[in-house]
Amino acid sequence: MKFSKFISYFFHPINFPIIGTILFFLFIPKFIFKPQEYIIITVIFIGTYLFPIGLLWLLKRFEMITSYHMVTIEERKFPLLLFISIAFIIGHWLYKSTIVDLLALFFFGYGLSLICSSFFLYLNIKISLHTLAISGLIGFLIYFSYYYKINLIGILAALFVLVGLVASARLRLRAHQLNEVLLGSVIGLSAQFLVYFIYIM
Repeated sequence: MKFSKFISYFFHPINFPIIGTILFFLFIPKFIFKPQEYIIITVIFIGTYLFPIGLLWLLKRFEMITSYHMVTIEERKFPLLLFISIAFIIGHWLYKSTIVDLLALFFFGYGLSLICSSFFLYLNIKISLHTLAISGLIGFLIYFSYYYKINLIGILAALFVLVGLVASARLRLRAHQLNEVLLGSVIGLSAQFLVYFIYIM
């Protein structure tokens, strides 16, 4: 049980936007000026990591949520709306820069998947944001590697193992039902592929 809790906290969904951003800059074959790269990474780190952590801390302090994992359906509604806004604002900013189009798609995909997650809340289905986030990163890296003809098999294989590990941890902690974990993976992947196909059309 302690191991499952560690996995859930260590691989919290909030970590994956910045992980995807760092991987993007590590493997992109075209040259991007380092000052631009550092500005983009800093803005994304603040917008998708520091700001949400501060928000979750405030929500927990004022007892609007009982856990940083937002256990209940009601607890998730407001934070998800905010995270959707952050994803689309950052995606729009990146897309307008014209130098990191695919990275913009990564955030549009996350925004779309969170919209789907919000919709399911009104059906009393609490989709696993853990599996959604990891699967979204997998989807992004698949079309990123395809677009630039880069071999990322090792990283993708590790992420597929990680999805299984995190899904098992969430089930073991009884944080989700099996269908919620599976839906998270399907929606995370599908949203990323959808925005990519729209982009290349």
